[in-house]
Amino acid sequence: MTEQTLTNTETPQGISDRAAAASGLATSTLEGLAAVARAAAEAGGRELAQRFGHVNQIREKGRAGDLVTEADLAAEAAVLAVLERETPDLGVLAEESGRRERPSPLQWCVDPLDGTTNYAHGYPFFGTSVGLTWNGQPLLGALAVPALDQLFWAAPGAGSWCNDHRLQVSDCQALSQSLLVTGFAYDRHTRLDNNYAEFAWFTHRSRGVRRGGAAAVDLAFVAAGRLDGYWERGLSPWDLCAGVVLVEQAGGLVSAYDGGPLALASGRLIACAPGLQNALIEGLKACRPLPGASFGAPELDPA
Repeated sequence: MTEQTLTNTETPQGISDRAAAASGLATSTLEGLAAVARAAAEAGGRELAQRFGHVNQIREKGRAGDLVTEADLAAEAAVLAVLERETPDLGVLAEESGRRERPSPLQWCVDPLDGTTNYAHGYPFFGTSVGLTWNGQPLLGALAVPALDQLFWAAPGAGSWCNDHRLQVSDCQALSQSLLVTGFAYDRHTRLDNNYAEFAWFTHRSRGVRRGGAAAVDLAFVAAGRLDGYWERGLSPWDLCAGVVLVEQAGGLVSAYDGGPLALASGRLIACAPGLQNALIEGLKACRPLPGASFGAPELDPA
């Protein structure tokens, strides 16, 4: 996989660009951190590739359907070893081991195996995602997708890349001509706010809606123009951080459901080609789970 050198490029002003400006970090520092993200993602991806098809331990971790395997743990250990060696002064928020506090506004967000359910079933749609935030805002990141032998990465001033190919979101401007992607959260069985209505609404008005099962990979595919738009709820910062930067630095737009600024902690976002953002916002408004309700919704009785 070929690594690229940061160059001055023009991208729409987004969350990652604003985070870079606020941080005051030099281009050389961003370049070094982007290299660390790539190395860490590749280390995790190698662990996943070695174990794919040979998973022996699968268990749920608190929520029905939320799985963890020995591959998740091995990949996270590999990622954290790189981050500890290269950036010991930076904090980490990792899916499996939790938070490592450091007195720095920079924090890594690590998803060692995005798409664990896919992986556990031998379905080759998964990856290792390593993002970096500045005061909680996505700054840069990398994603290894070992089944495709592809390494995605992005940083302000560098653009968005897959191996040695520069990425650009699609120029799709009509919902009727779009291919979209989404997902369904682990609490979908017990909440009205479960994305089913939205899935049906957009399926009938687009060329199709895919459900990949790995949010970071979905976002990377939007950045690459393979998909035109994405929305989802119920996500965690480690699901989103790297992918948000990939989309923005490829010329895409990322926002909250209502078009406002994205908050990672909200767990829901739109990411798309610029020409589709308004259509996605309006579609999500039309699919509010209860008439007149906000995007939050009461719990359902699972019985």
